[in-house]
Amino acid sequence: MNKKITILLIDDHPVVRTGYRRLLESNPGMLVIGEADNGESGYQMWQQFTPDVTILDLNMLGICGFETMRRILSYDAMARVLIFSMLNDVTMVYRAIKAGATGFISKQSGIGEMIHAVQQVSLGKTYIESDLATTLAMHATRTENHETLLDVLTNREFQIFKLVAEGYSNTAIAKKISISPKTVSVHQLNLMRKLDLQNTTQLIRMAINYNIIQK
Repeated sequence: MNKKITILLIDDHPVVRTGYRRLLESNPGMLVIGEADNGESGYQMWQQFTPDVTILDLNMLGICGFETMRRILSYDAMARVLIFSMLNDVTMVYRAIKAGATGFISKQSGIGEMIHAVQQVSLGKTYIESDLATTLAMHATRTENHETLLDVLTNREFQIFKLVAEGYSNTAIAKKISISPKTVSVHQLNLMRKLDLQNTTQLIRMAINYNIIQK
C-alpha cells in the first residue's frame, strides 16, 4: 500500500480549511493530519507532525505567513511549504519563492491544480500555479527592480508596508497583526527610511507600481 501524502493546513478561515480538507482527502493518496488558524499554533503543529507538505496562507493574524515559513525552514531546511493565498501578484510570488516556499497557488485556483501542486511539492519540486508562472515569466525583466524593494525590507516591514498602502492606520495594523502601535510606528519609520520615502502618498504610489495593491 502506497504511503499517503500528509498535509498540514494553516489558514485563519475555518470555512476555507474545512472545504479544502474535504477536497484534498477526496484524493485517496492524501491525508490532512492537522489544521491551524494562526502561524504560532501552525508552527507548533508542524513540529508535532512534520507533514510532507504544509499548505500556508500568507495573510493571518499574529505572525504572518512569511514568518511562519521562516520558522519552519529554520527548523528543517528541507520542509516543503506550499503557499496558498489571495495575495497572488508577481511580487508576492517572487518573494515567497525567494524566502524558501516550494510552491505557490492562489485561492482562485481549482481543486485539480491544488492536488497537482501538493503532489509536485511533496516530491520536492517547485510548483507555481500556471497563470502566476506565466505572469512571473513576463515580469522577468523587472527582477532587479523587485529585488531592490523585496530584499531591503524584513518580512514584518513588508507586511506593514502592504497594510499601510491598503489604508490601515497604525492602530488597526497593530490589532490585525498582534503587536503594539508603537512597534508598528518603529517598523514604518524603518521601512520609509530604507525605501527613501517621505510620506504615505509616495508609499502608496510605490505599492501600486510594484502591483502590491491595485489602483
